[in-house]
Amino acid sequence: MNAEVEQFSAPLAYHGEGPVWTREWGGLRFVDMLAGDILSLDAAGEPIDRMHVGSVAAAFRPRTGGGMVVAAERGFALIDPDGAVRSLDELWSDPGVRMNEGGCDPDGRFYCGSMGYDKSPGAGSFYRLDPGGTVGVVWSDVTISNGLAWTPDGTSAYYVDTPTQRVDILDYDPESGLTGRRPFVEVPAGLGGPDGLTVDSEGYVWVAVYGGSAVHRYRPDGMLDGALELPVSQVTACTFGGPGLSELYITTSRDGLAADAEPEAGAVFRARPGVAGLPALPFAG
Repeated sequence: MNAEVEQFSAPLAYHGEGPVWTREWGGLRFVDMLAGDILSLDAAGEPIDRMHVGSVAAAFRPRTGGGMVVAAERGFALIDPDGAVRSLDELWSDPGVRMNEGGCDPDGRFYCGSMGYDKSPGAGSFYRLDPGGTVGVVWSDVTISNGLAWTPDGTSAYYVDTPTQRVDILDYDPESGLTGRRPFVEVPAGLGGPDGLTVDSEGYVWVAVYGGSAVHRYRPDGMLDGALELPVSQVTACTFGGPGLSELYITTSRDGLAADAEPEAGAVFRARPGVAGLPALPFAG
């Protein structure tokens, strides 16, 4: 890859995460997770709106009827087209655990995994919200639940629990859901930890490497195809958007950094890697 990475926005977030682009929005949205906000940018990277949805805004996706579904600190919420926020029942009471990252499957169900604020091993679980409002635990014993994305044909998904240093692959079908979890690729610990991810139209997997100042691109067979280097260390997630879904947007964090360190941290970055992405899968509820 010869794509150059440019700074797309000002450093607007303390812990930027979870970017989502849809044509209907006409721009990019992402979370300032620990502030509980969803930020909207225009096509030039200028801020349009900062919507506060709770103490944590972990992940979100568009709804088929308008609005958004959101994973908040301890459960899910629905945002109506008029902006009204309707919180669903909390899934746990432990204040030491919060939601972290998620996405939708091809059948319109929304998933999000949790983690301990102190990153305690196994403190989190991976949840699924069905369009009718039912919530189930897909698996437990998660430490830092992170990236989730589907292959172009919708028959497989990729998932990250960051401390494993792996991106895993799973089989998917509408009846059985996610099954057969197994390793897809391992990121050497010295390069940073796998975080958020996305899949392009060729089936290649783009993985943000937290602490590694990079986004890696992996072939469908798991071989490293290349990397995009960033000027900040804490690279959190990426998604495709823009004209023809040809632009890769990359979120970053300054969580835990000194005030005078990495002044661009918390900005969104952009690259044009010469391949298109896949549309964001919406929530059917």
